[in-house]
Amino acid sequence: MQPGPILFCGDPHGQWQQIIDAAEQTHARAVILLGDLEPARPLHIELEPIWERVWFIHGNHDTDHAGNFGNVWHPEVSERQLHGRVVTLPCGTRIAGLGGVFRGAVWYPKDQQAPKFRNREDHARVTPRQDRWQGSVHLKHWSTIYPDEVEQLATLQADILITHEAPGYHDHGFKELDTLARRMGVRMTVHGHQHDNIDSSARWAEQGFESYGVGLRGVMVVD
Repeated sequence: MQPGPILFCGDPHGQWQQIIDAAEQTHARAVILLGDLEPARPLHIELEPIWERVWFIHGNHDTDHAGNFGNVWHPEVSERQLHGRVVTLPCGTRIAGLGGVFRGAVWYPKDQQAPKFRNREDHARVTPRQDRWQGSVHLKHWSTIYPDEVEQLATLQADILITHEAPGYHDHGFKELDTLARRMGVRMTVHGHQHDNIDSSARWAEQGFESYGVGLRGVMVVD
């Protein structure tokens, strides 16, 4: 039997059946979640029928409250979190992940200002003790992108880069993610967050990679 496709799943916001159905119907080899998961239970329980094929990054809404955080940063699911690393799937495809969003309190590249903090540790040092979450930054900023995370990822090589934020082709995207994709040598980027799937093919040659968005609770199939 031919191996099934890779599924890229747009922001589920707590709804899972469309993902489970697509994975089972296509016999998917891997199921990649693009953030804003918001599971009501730990993620591995929500996706138990297909969990052995699931990989994910977090989105901004996954730090809206302690319940979301606990179900996404649950110790039983950490080995499936792609943020800040590259994983080679059994089929040989190398997938890299960058979860979260840019925020002005830390780094918002469109402002063309220097980052206020390079990493979470620097930020935590100036975060009032009563505002810290698990001894670090405020809960919200656990889904904030820090410059050092991007720099570390840029030292790695991959075939596909998944992000929550959109790269530069999108009106609400970031050129910094184009640079990251090129430094990593990827052939494709896939993002969530914007709840759309704009045709960016006219930009691919200039960018040096293909770019795709996946809509709200959408599923993109890649053979």
